[in-house]
Amino acid sequence: MAWPRSSILYYSLILLIIQGFVSSALDFDNQRLPVIIPLHLSTPNVSSHRKVFSSDYNRRQLQNSDLPNARMRLYDDLLSNGYYTTRLFIGTPPQEFALIVDTGSTVTYVPCSTCEQCGKHQDPRFQPEASSTYKPIKCNPSCNCDDEGKQCTYERRYAEMSSSSGVLAEDVISFGNESELTPKHAVFGCENVETGDLLSQRADGIMGLGRGRLSVVDQLVEKDVISDSFSLCYGGMDVGGGAMVLGRISPPPDMVFTQSDPYRSPYYNIKLKELLVAGKRLKLNPGVFDGKHGTVLDSGTTYAYLPEEAFLAFKHAIMKEVQFLKQIHGPDPNYNDICFAGAGRDVSQLPKAFPEVNMVFSNGQRLSLSPENYLFRHTKVSGAYCLGIFQNGNDQTTLLGGIIVRNTLVTYDRESDKIGFWKTNCSELWKRLKVSGVPVPAHVVSPSGNRSEGMPPAQAPSRLPSDFVPGEVRIGIITFDMLISVNNSYIKPNLSEIADFIALELEVANLQVRMLNFSSEGNNYRVRWGIFAAESADYISNTTAMNIILQLRDHRLQFPEKFGSYQLLEWKIEPQRKLTWWQKHFVVVAIGVLSALLVCLSGIGIWMVWRHRQRALGTYERVGVVPERELQPL
Repeated sequence: MAWPRSSILYYSLILLIIQGFVSSALDFDNQRLPVIIPLHLSTPNVSSHRKVFSSDYNRRQLQNSDLPNARMRLYDDLLSNGYYTTRLFIGTPPQEFALIVDTGSTVTYVPCSTCEQCGKHQDPRFQPEASSTYKPIKCNPSCNCDDEGKQCTYERRYAEMSSSSGVLAEDVISFGNESELTPKHAVFGCENVETGDLLSQRADGIMGLGRGRLSVVDQLVEKDVISDSFSLCYGGMDVGGGAMVLGRISPPPDMVFTQSDPYRSPYYNIKLKELLVAGKRLKLNPGVFDGKHGTVLDSGTTYAYLPEEAFLAFKHAIMKEVQFLKQIHGPDPNYNDICFAGAGRDVSQLPKAFPEVNMVFSNGQRLSLSPENYLFRHTKVSGAYCLGIFQNGNDQTTLLGGIIVRNTLVTYDRESDKIGFWKTNCSELWKRLKVSGVPVPAHVVSPSGNRSEGMPPAQAPSRLPSDFVPGEVRIGIITFDMLISVNNSYIKPNLSEIADFIALELEVANLQVRMLNFSSEGNNYRVRWGIFAAESADYISNTTAMNIILQLRDHRLQFPEKFGSYQLLEWKIEPQRKLTWWQKHFVVVAIGVLSALLVCLSGIGIWMVWRHRQRALGTYERVGVVPERELQPL
């Protein structure tokens, strides 16, 4: 018997509603197949794509474009650490954590004080009992529960056999004093067990920026706190650092966009159509970049991975363009890396040796990749570089990791289902994103820095002039003593690189940072640094000085691992000294004295030459001849 059409539609609607509830429950339960954490430099050829999880995603379209955003710094380095981190504060009073920014993960988690199997990380573990706003998520039908049936849990398993599991809780999260956002309540994971590589990584945990109800972005959007957008900007080769913005920013006029279909895959995908090397199109079927999950953009992966056909074409095209360079073995004998020597250490000169690569999107727009977007520096041979793009095994997914977007502002405009790219200097972008007069959140943050577990934040001892009042005293110099510890006694810290790093972190010119004193004892090096006024100024502005002082006081200098660890011993500021007449005119007087001395020496030299020539040309006296005498009579 045939059913009426209205009955068929009615029952179909009921089935769709039930399916929606089941999908939502699975999403919160984290019933998804494993994902993978960021790759490390020691395993460059390992495929790092994440496995598939539920593609159900409920999008929200926000109409308010005037919402504030959170401007946050990025720390660490893509290749030295394998990831970038940002600082997130959880609890009341706030506890600070260094979290890997990962667009391929949804849950944000940190080690819990009750963790029975957690490694030693950058910061002390989260202490729920020390936070007055901590609330565990009670067991309910929409989550997995612990063995006692009291609290919701989470679990993440990774492809390289590592895992993270713990309980879900809600607490206040804040984004630092430089953010426009006031602290907000959010759900996060309090980690009780971690295995594999998670035990040894320096970062405390992961900040999930992917699509999902537990994602920090989704939670803030759902609360109507930020617009449905965020941006990342990774620093260039040998620089590291960068910036992150949660919320909308005005895109530059020449930003290149490509569509990103949230239903195509659970990750942030782009529509890549073709690749060009040195202006020549690779002879590939455009469908090669649309296999399996398509072309995925993943901030938590270090390198890039192409399907076999695309990788071989790309490799041959690059090698054809650099035939004049010598091909050498890679830094790790366990991997057959493709490396070239003879390009020089200056990154700015790499375009003279390596070709430009262009990614062409389905809408015809192009993103230009410089050599630093597909090369990494050889760690054992000076002036040598290796391809940072590998074959993705038998997987047909195209995975673009962080190396592809070095010095590129990437905007994930989820509201408009598109991703934008804009080439820029990410190390300087932070300065441009800073806005004067940004309100300080009501939730006071006390950064932790390098401290012992369970101890309150320790501030470095300081010495201020007794008459110092910001705005009234002109500051001439800021000095601070740093104790640097290295693991290998045969490796001495590169003070020149550290000086450049300090200048970058304190946002001053490289020439303003000078080493004043240096001593060593075993693996420990004590260095006194001085921050001087810029060449074009007589003193350090109070705004710059206070920014430097706050960063030193709050231990915000995040050393890359290659420098070792540091401890700030003491810092002080000295007011601008009033110069005497002789000090003010020292250069003029010195030039005058030197000029007079030069004239005198020149005169003496000319006189001596003249005298010598006169002697050479004059008459000689007769030797041994006496006047003739008159003879006496006999």
